[in-house]
Amino acid sequence: MITVKTKKEIQRMSNACNIAALALKTAGEHCEIGMTTLELDNIINKLIVSTGAKPSFLGYAGFPASACISINDEVIHGIPSKRKLSSGDIVGVDVGAYYDDFHGDNAYTFSVGDIDSEVDKLLDVTKKSLFEGIRMAVVGNRIGDISNAIQMCVEKNGFSIVEEYVGHGIGKKLHEMPQIPNFGLSGKGPRLIEGMTIAIEPMVNIGSRIVKVDKDSWTVRTSDGKFSAHFENTIAITADGPVILTKV
Repeated sequence: MITVKTKKEIQRMSNACNIAALALKTAGEHCEIGMTTLELDNIINKLIVSTGAKPSFLGYAGFPASACISINDEVIHGIPSKRKLSSGDIVGVDVGAYYDDFHGDNAYTFSVGDIDSEVDKLLDVTKKSLFEGIRMAVVGNRIGDISNAIQMCVEKNGFSIVEEYVGHGIGKKLHEMPQIPNFGLSGKGPRLIEGMTIAIEPMVNIGSRIVKVDKDSWTVRTSDGKFSAHFENTIAITADGPVILTKV
């Protein structure tokens, strides 16, 4: 069932989204050579807790950290560790915050030092595909219009879309209906109506779209070892167009 929020509920939800966005921005400011992903997670945790909020991911289905931090060929759900960041790395940070009964969820892939030109293009295209999807998130359109816009942007640039993991509705629960695939046909899927809140999150690979899960049962990585990028925003569908709630 798709949950539609009132304007007051969206305003309350925007507070959680602001906290998640601030945590993500702060993490990006610390994505430096020599920083460990565990140190990044601690920074994120302290910021979220300092606002009176809770990290949405900590303990979710048993996840052991406050943020998913994924490096290079890791697509999503990377577990923070003592691994140090090096020049040439890209770091996907996915952060959620729970505040006043609502969740906010966002992700960004940061670069560390000097990165390869193809990797730089990957980041640019993935981010662009997110905003192409958001552009289609208007009242009267369908989920498939978002999905198709993302897919077309990615594939015309020679990259591949991860299909096993998708965006989602969000609100009082971190994951709500509907699912938001990053591939599909225009004109298909549920109709978008005012008051829906969704998290759009393309995951894009340089090489094959096929992924695998590590023995830790969490970390998802590309099957061919090539780099992957992940960007995400929580948005609200309004009569005046899509509103990005995870925006600092």
